Amino acid sequence: HVQLVESGGGSVQAGGSLRISCAASAYTESSYCMAWFRQVPGKERERVASSDSDGTTTVARSVEGRFTLSRDNAKNTLYLQMNSLKPEDTATYYCAAGWDCYVNARDYKFWGQGTQVTVS
Repeated sequence: HVQLVESGGGSVQAGGSLRISCAASAYTESSYCMAWFRQVPGKERERVASSDSDGTTTVARSVEGRFTLSRDNAKNTLYLQMNSLKPEDTATYYCAAGWDCYVNARDYKFWGQGTQVTVS
């Protein structure tokens, strides 16, 4: 069982930056795809970025060039660096782990509790 704990959310002005983190309770790099999703009320959870077991990273077009996914293997931690933030990036951001880098949230097995990012 993998436990995921997000941190680092907050409020920022448009154009600013934030880095959110996802600490995993167990070593996941060799077994799972790790991903960031985001969700706003009334909408489905949207995949923002993912990294599969061989390190291949995918970033959604809506954040390409602004968001960067990275990980620290020694700390079992996944990061999402968010630059040039826009009001439409406002959402609750969730870390997820799954057997593969699926597009749909329902296919991921483990989830963190979420961290709020607000851009004004």
